[in-house]
Amino acid sequence: MSMASGDRRAILLPYQQHWVNDRAPLKIWLAARQIGKSFAIAMEAVTEAVRDRCNNLILSSSERQSKEVMQKVFSHLRYLRVRSSEIIKAERETKEEVVLPNGSRIISLPANPDTVRGFSGNVFLDEFAFHKDAREIWKAMYPTVTRGYKVRITSTPNGKQNMFYELWAADSRFSKHRTDIYEAVRQGLKVDVDELRAGMNDADSWAQEFECRFIDEATAYITYEMITACEDENATREFTVSNTDGKKVRDFYLGVDIGRKKDLTVFWLWEKIGDVFWTRMVKELLRVPFRIQRDELYRLLPFVRRCCIDSSGIGAQLAEEAIERFGSVVEAVTFTSAVKEDLAVTFRRKFEDRLVRIPIDRDIREDIHSVKKFTTAAGNVRFDAEGTESGHADRFWAGALGIHAAAQPAASVAYEALDSRDFKSFATSGCF
Repeated sequence: MSMASGDRRAILLPYQQHWVNDRAPLKIWLAARQIGKSFAIAMEAVTEAVRDRCNNLILSSSERQSKEVMQKVFSHLRYLRVRSSEIIKAERETKEEVVLPNGSRIISLPANPDTVRGFSGNVFLDEFAFHKDAREIWKAMYPTVTRGYKVRITSTPNGKQNMFYELWAADSRFSKHRTDIYEAVRQGLKVDVDELRAGMNDADSWAQEFECRFIDEATAYITYEMITACEDENATREFTVSNTDGKKVRDFYLGVDIGRKKDLTVFWLWEKIGDVFWTRMVKELLRVPFRIQRDELYRLLPFVRRCCIDSSGIGAQLAEEAIERFGSVVEAVTFTSAVKEDLAVTFRRKFEDRLVRIPIDRDIREDIHSVKKFTTAAGNVRFDAEGTESGHADRFWAGALGIHAAAQPAASVAYEALDSRDFKSFATSGCF
């Protein structure tokens, strides 16, 4: 079977064609978001599989992304069936694998060192800067090169403390491709750059995600590498509970950072399982009345062991009223320099030890990364972040407050067993 270059030109932009047509054994692509990296990777995997009998393994940073890449593989194959005079019909298709009549296989999976160890074939590492255990993955798969197979690596930058940056910056063996958003538009990508930039509203994020610049993490208190290592698809933004959990007391802890007009109010709900804190909800409220913030808090408090609320400024009234109603379950936390340092240090330690799990979410990732540690001229330590329309590290402080809540001695709380109907009513009430 063969695949004509004209077929590729019909569906690929020039920079994507340049990538697919480069047959170097090792190649790496530094690319902006939303320019079609995964689309080109899927096309190259199909091209390799059609051209010669071979195995092709695509590793993505999450299960969701691996499924999306596989859908692109299926789309390319369907396109070829229509365009080609030859019969290109898969012998077998699953959500993770396709086998072609010539025996070639294309497999798309979430990144994992065990997945690639012992694999014989071409390896595609998609968004490699965001892979957990990237160094272990690299050590496990690199021997494939010695057997004549190809390695393809693509990613948007994710700071400098990761394997992708090291390969891009220092490894001369790679054929290197770089496509920022401006170059992609120049070569035909139909996007509004000004609209994209306005939506980001963050100079560092724009520089990294669209201009392909590696942001120096020297001042970032929690690095991208630490954050990425703790991202997990089983950590969720929205809380759901099955009916079977109705009478089970779960180890929930809540952190609340209060905002009103300029900043977000954020509710971060953690569940402690063993030594690990799993995110069960991150809910943001922007410019909502005090009454709605209180209602959201009161719906959550009966289900947590402990809650810490930012009582600085306008949070003082909410914290005071919550303590009057729920007693020692609630702790008011006034943000002083010493308190913020304690919160930040404890939160960072959880990331260092990989004892937290957070959703795979760009807003959460950037929020946590935005906090920087400063030392003033007087020698005092300060933790702060630049305020944007997305908040002022409000998610960071809500998450840190929730971890702080779990660190305090739990009050003796009388829990009333709820039947499944009560719990289901709560879970579907709109609170989550």
